[in-house]
Amino acid sequence: MRISRVFTDQPLEPGRNVTLEERSSHYLTRVLKLRRDDPLVLFNGDGSDYAGQLVSLSRQAAEVALNARLPAVRESPLSVTLVQAISRGERMDISLQKSTELGVTAIQPIFTSRVEVRLEGSRLERRMTHWQGVLRSACEQCGRAVVPRLGQPVTLAEWVSEQSPVRRIMLDPGADAAISGLVLAQPALELLVGPEGGISEQEAEMVRQAGVESVRLGPRVLRTETAGPAALAALQAIMGDF
Repeated sequence: MRISRVFTDQPLEPGRNVTLEERSSHYLTRVLKLRRDDPLVLFNGDGSDYAGQLVSLSRQAAEVALNARLPAVRESPLSVTLVQAISRGERMDISLQKSTELGVTAIQPIFTSRVEVRLEGSRLERRMTHWQGVLRSACEQCGRAVVPRLGQPVTLAEWVSEQSPVRRIMLDPGADAAISGLVLAQPALELLVGPEGGISEQEAEMVRQAGVESVRLGPRVLRTETAGPAALAALQAIMGDF
């Protein structure tokens, strides 16, 4: 029987009882339909899993008694920051979810001229909270105990102007070089994926002038929510954990 994994932002250690948040408690009771004394695994992003069992359970609060620290799924040796142009609704969620499953280290949302989503103030805060929840849920499902870092959204120009110690790559369907031919001297890079409609030619030239390399995935143009995960899968096959 598969044991459920649940994220909590509380400190975790064996021998301690933890009371979960209402959202998690509701999920355990209404969705998973767990009962008292059922086994459960908690994680908080510190790189370990914590085994325990339910000692009390209601819709408002579930208490878990932790009894052991467990090794979690090993992180990929490839450290990739996905620089993802913000897309609408479920498309952005898919990018975050699948990239997390594929081992992305961090995600940097960006605004480009063709991004149609406008986020600021309280709306931005709500969207960031939602995206963080998507990342945590993906980790619960795939077994990762380290939640990818989520950066505050910046413009493409701001990202380009930042000094980076790692190699930067832009997905471009018209590029001469294929991603399969990449030779990575260091297992770290930043991967830029454009929005629906692509990055404008003016923006692409700005990115190239900043020293960002262009690579293509193949002969077909992929949707923005497909391109990032597809590139991550290719990179994991080249020098990651595939």
